Amino acid sequence: MATEIYIVRHGETMFNQLNKVQGWCDSPLTVKGINDLKVTANALSQVHFDNMYSSDLKRAIDTVHLMKDANQVSEIGKIKKLPEFREVFFGSFEGDDIEETWNEVALAAGIGPQTDVTKIINQVGIYEFREATKKADPRHLAENKKELDERMVRAINVLHDLTKNEKRVLIVSHGDFIKTLAIKYWNQSDGLHDIVFPNNGSVTRGIIRDNGDFEIVDYNVNAEDM
Repeated sequence: MATEIYIVRHGETMFNQLNKVQGWCDSPLTVKGINDLKVTANALSQVHFDNMYSSDLKRAIDTVHLMKDANQVSEIGKIKKLPEFREVFFGSFEGDDIEETWNEVALAAGIGPQTDVTKIINQVGIYEFREATKKADPRHLAENKKELDERMVRAINVLHDLTKNEKRVLIVSHGDFIKTLAIKYWNQSDGLHDIVFPNNGSVTRGIIRDNGDFEIVDYNVNAEDM
């Protein structure tokens, strides 16, 4: 049985608002973030889900509970938290100013001063961007392409095992992780260049088939438009 996966990006957080790097570090949802999520939750309130899952970071957990509480047609028990669906890890840059961080990454990539992450990725490619982030990190802890790719594959395998008897589930994850999934599994991405960053509260829809193959079929959609 194939399983339909609704992947929701968490709501806006304090670090999003303050323009700080936010990967495995966490910050609370803002009032705007909560209000935007209520719109998503209301739009999905009549969609039946067999289960709901979440990254183990608090901003994702808070988001999934908003989805659960608003849903009128699903009986969801305890939310299972999946660390495999955490945001990309930015190592020593966690919590730093985002423009200063991207400038250091650009320098490590050999392209000179640049604070626009989209321009950096489009110039050097997403894979070199990951390598440059790890190189620029003083402790070299940031995830590179290989580490992130292995975690994505592990995440899909874990979800496949959990959802074998479920027709439709919702999972809350994070912007860069969802974008990276799309680069790998969405047929409209060429896998090399940047694609638009998913909006807070947006829905990306995928299918996990019986054999474990995963495909994204809708990306960064406003839940009201689904």
